[in-house]
Amino acid sequence: MTAQALPDQDFTEASDPDLLFSQWFDEASEIELGDPNAMTLATVDSNGLPNARIVLLKGFDRRGFVFYTNCESAKGRELLANPKAALCFHWKSIRRQVRIRGDAGPVSTAEADAYYATRPHGSRIGAWASQQSRPLANRAELELAVAKFEKEFEAMTPRRPRYWSGFRVLPIEMEFWHERPFRLHDRIVFRRENSDAPWQKTRLYP
Repeated sequence: MTAQALPDQDFTEASDPDLLFSQWFDEASEIELGDPNAMTLATVDSNGLPNARIVLLKGFDRRGFVFYTNCESAKGRELLANPKAALCFHWKSIRRQVRIRGDAGPVSTAEADAYYATRPHGSRIGAWASQQSRPLANRAELELAVAKFEKEFEAMTPRRPRYWSGFRVLPIEMEFWHERPFRLHDRIVFRRENSDAPWQKTRLYP
């Protein structure tokens, strides 16, 4: 059953946030222009200041939500130092939003290797060439780094850099929002104490 077949008034009766997210994501994937898997990722730096940026969701199941990055980037360093994250999906075309908060941790080596192997050749080279989030003198410096690694891997398939991997956000809170007229929106939130605890659902004022 897709989210399109789920009447608005019924989503607030849902008891399984993972299933509800899957239904909404399926509908967004059919309708949303651009990247339906785009999500805001929020982390906290060493000074306690929040950082937010858009990343792409690359997989989700009951174990959590997965994205990939250079682990030496700002978000990688922040997550390794403070393994907590917030995610936000906003699908304007279906007038829905999902907010997620939880613990974050690296995916397994096997998962990272498997996903890296699916990336286009240029993206694999880019993972080697880009010292993500660090100062860059000019575009030419980046292009020289790309050329260097193109030559290095000319006769072979680029292997995954040791510093490039994925993170999984395991939610302890998931909030679902659906736009309604006059800003009288529908909102429900699922919370649990930890990943082994049962979900508790609450309906919220808009």
